[in-house]
Amino acid sequence: MTTLDDTPAVRPRWRLARASVLLAVFVCAACGLVYELALVALGSYLIGDTVGQASIVLGVMVFAMGIGALVAKPLQPRAAAAFAVIELTLALLGGLSVLGLYAAFAWLDLYGPALVGTAFVLGLLIGAEIPLLMVMLQRIREQAAGSAVADLFAADYVGALLGGLAFPFLLIPVFGQLKGALVVGAVNAVAGLALVCTVFRAELSRRARLVLGVGSVVVALCLGYAWVTAADFEVTSRQQLYRDPVVHAERSRYQEIVLTRSVREIGHPDTDLRLFLNGDLQFSSIDEYRYHEALVHPAMRGPRGEVLVLGAGDGLAVREILRYPDVRRVTVVDLDPAVVALARSEPQLRALNGGSLDDPRVRVLNTDAFGWLRTAGERFDVVVADLPDPDETATAKLYTVEFYALIRSVLAEGARLVVQSGSPYFAPRSYWSIEASIREAGFATVPYHVDVPSFGDWGFVLAVPGGTPPPLELPADAPRLRFLDPAVLRAAAAFPADRGRLDVPASTLLRPRVLDYARSEWRGY
Repeated sequence: MTTLDDTPAVRPRWRLARASVLLAVFVCAACGLVYELALVALGSYLIGDTVGQASIVLGVMVFAMGIGALVAKPLQPRAAAAFAVIELTLALLGGLSVLGLYAAFAWLDLYGPALVGTAFVLGLLIGAEIPLLMVMLQRIREQAAGSAVADLFAADYVGALLGGLAFPFLLIPVFGQLKGALVVGAVNAVAGLALVCTVFRAELSRRARLVLGVGSVVVALCLGYAWVTAADFEVTSRQQLYRDPVVHAERSRYQEIVLTRSVREIGHPDTDLRLFLNGDLQFSSIDEYRYHEALVHPAMRGPRGEVLVLGAGDGLAVREILRYPDVRRVTVVDLDPAVVALARSEPQLRALNGGSLDDPRVRVLNTDAFGWLRTAGERFDVVVADLPDPDETATAKLYTVEFYALIRSVLAEGARLVVQSGSPYFAPRSYWSIEASIREAGFATVPYHVDVPSFGDWGFVLAVPGGTPPPLELPADAPRLRFLDPAVLRAAAAFPADRGRLDVPASTLLRPRVLDYARSEWRGY
């Protein structure tokens, strides 16, 4: 397109053309940021290391964007055609990126290299957009370089804001990750082609139009086929990750929730129901009673009218607490309402937890435990912290000195705290860092551990405010238990010489050492 003169007759034409270019910048920026966020979110779901995944994706993509800007230099003489090809390629690869990475994780065990490669290619293509759009903008009407850059980057940054907001609040809730990426890919292709085939149509040769037409059909067919098969693909890929048949799967706002069910082998005819959150096992119905008896009952020795449960949205810890008739109220603070809804509605899980979450003595608050404790004005006799393991950035704050100090502020006189603390065998530094963090917050602690076959050796910490450790004993009126008795509990306080106390520092919000320990230790298992 030749530069248009600034006369009253042609001024509306170039203004409309410039607005079209800036609109394309806006949409492409939004799509590009969604691709970045999709890669980060998928990594946090599959790997759990949100900070690490974000660092890899953003670092690689920004680096590749710089390379892409240089690569675009030779393409400037044919800027319109090159831009259209880049947008079609970006739409195809970006739209299929989540699907491809999920397949690499589930079947090929190549997620790390695939993530780096995908981030680099997408960054390369995104980086080539702005130089070409700058050339196209100047061909409409030449202006000072500073003004043109200001216009482009203003549209680019505002578009990025739209993409950043649309990803968590629109695309994920409405379409999910797989289909959300496909939708963005389609929008990306339409935006690029619409600009080139209208404003810059005169610059396209007949051959270029043919190539773009064929490319558009190929991209549309690929994205359309992926859309139609996305649900089946996700089911098949997810099943590849689990030993037993998946009977329920959903991706909530916070995590991936998977429930598996199988009939055990000969000699063990019981059905094995297992709950996984972001791939981490939460319980097995075969032996969950061992874990929950060890978690709950030692803390129930003493006043227990008001009980606070942090986490435990599956209702199993609440089931054990409600076995004491003098418990007046149980307050459950669990972030994810989807887990609570599953525990209330799935027949076998509801049978396992005894419908505990629907007991009139139980109230459930779906909110962040850390934030809730900061404003809680109530006092509790027992606090049971049954939270996800501290191997993710989001959960590491729930195992810090600051968090335990908040718990201490809601304890009544004579109250007890018990914390599930991971495995002192598989992750000893993580375990003892949790215990050190509880002590640093002003508690006297008693660490103990039991064998839970589906987990292995698993540890807990019983604590009270002050300097005198609490007795590790069952209440005199404890109900009949399947696993825990006084002899087992006495043995639980003993640690073998090769798994004894480690002198490791406490974990804080600004220095979450437990996160580093958990990642490094669990990586070997």
